[in-house]
Amino acid sequence: MFNDIGLPELATLIVLATLVFGPDKLPKVIQDVTRTIRKIREFSESAKQDIRQELGPEFKDFEFEDLNPRTFIRKQLDNDDLGLKEIRNGFDLKKEMAEVTDAVQGRDTDHSSSPSSSSASSGGGRIDMTKRPEEPGRDERPPFDADAT
Repeated sequence: MFNDIGLPELATLIVLATLVFGPDKLPKVIQDVTRTIRKIREFSESAKQDIRQELGPEFKDFEFEDLNPRTFIRKQLDNDDLGLKEIRNGFDLKKEMAEVTDAVQGRDTDHSSSPSSSSASSGGGRIDMTKRPEEPGRDERPPFDADAT
């Protein structure tokens, strides 16, 4: 519970508690706090047992820590019933990004095709991004749709 409290923080808490409650009342306050924490833990454990009993035998392996989203996802990723590891290992982000970069810069990533075939006629649907699009003549107007206005 207090994993991140170091020695300086603990010393500061002791000094503050001594100043606030005084050295005479401090032992009584510590006993009251520990008794309260113990009661809260007992109540929590009894509530967990009641929930497990109500859920039935099919949930006997149920752990309340699994309700934490991080724990749930970590457990599901370790359990490879869905084949998630194959999907994760089959997807190479660096390779995909290199292909996209090559396509944008107009480089040919398919080394098996012959250099004489153009990328537009190869049927790959690649667009040569180095060419400027054809501009209509300055006198030509775009088509006008009377129904659209």
